[in-house]
Amino acid sequence: MCADYQTSILMLRRALNRVQDNWKSYRHRFVPWVVLNLSKNEKTLRQVTDRSKDKLVPDQEVSESLLQLFSVLLRSHRADHGELRGAQSHLLRKETTKQHQCEEEAMLRSLGFCIARKPSTLPFAGTGVFVTKGCVSKGATVAMYPGTVYQAYEPILLQSIRNPFVFRCIDGVLIDGNGKGISKVVFKSCSGRDRMGPFLMSDTSWLTSSPQNPLAVGQYVNNCSNEYPANVCYQEFDVPDKFPIKLRQYLPNVNYSTDSQRPLRCVVLVSLRDITAGEELFSNYYTIVR
Repeated sequence: MCADYQTSILMLRRALNRVQDNWKSYRHRFVPWVVLNLSKNEKTLRQVTDRSKDKLVPDQEVSESLLQLFSVLLRSHRADHGELRGAQSHLLRKETTKQHQCEEEAMLRSLGFCIARKPSTLPFAGTGVFVTKGCVSKGATVAMYPGTVYQAYEPILLQSIRNPFVFRCIDGVLIDGNGKGISKVVFKSCSGRDRMGPFLMSDTSWLTSSPQNPLAVGQYVNNCSNEYPANVCYQEFDVPDKFPIKLRQYLPNVNYSTDSQRPLRCVVLVSLRDITAGEELFSNYYTIVR
């Protein structure tokens, strides 16, 4: 009896330790936790006086950066597909490696830097995003937050359960950046629904370990802390109607509903200062002050 009791206590302690470790990782992206703890950690907060004042750089600059990268990616992928059209299944690994190198080169050539997912330097934070090559200039578009876009009135309850990747915009629009479970199914379904003939309107490859758009890793950027101040911030960006159809295949966002009359909402991360190779990206949240 005594041995069984000790075994039960040990198992309970292990379970509690697992829950505690999971929470320490989860909290770095959990919006309610961030909101409740902003007063304790003011360095994580960026204040703006109005919804229109949240932008560090004009939308035009964000759009130009995306167009520049997407254009280079399109040319690179077309060239790659021509070379690899006859490849057999046993060459799939080589093809994936070459595709990754192609996207890395396209990013370095068009934006002047590369980013990648790696284990975070923050304790218990899990995955983070690092600058691996080049240098990021202040005001540059560094990453994108992928996922399904929900208007404030659209249902997201089931998708939000145990989901640390739901991002809330200033106007209540939500972006579900979870690449697993029901969130993954919803995104792929909506992406397939919106296809226009041969043209894809969104990119589903961010759901894999090798996204075609190398910027589509913003959901893994951790919140800053007093020890690790923010070097990037979130900025909302509505895709203009004139955005070329052939380049929309690299947008890692899709509207949940076809009834939405609003432009596709994207969220990008913009650099607050120059960032050199080897640095991890840390973001902050903004709040409206009256």
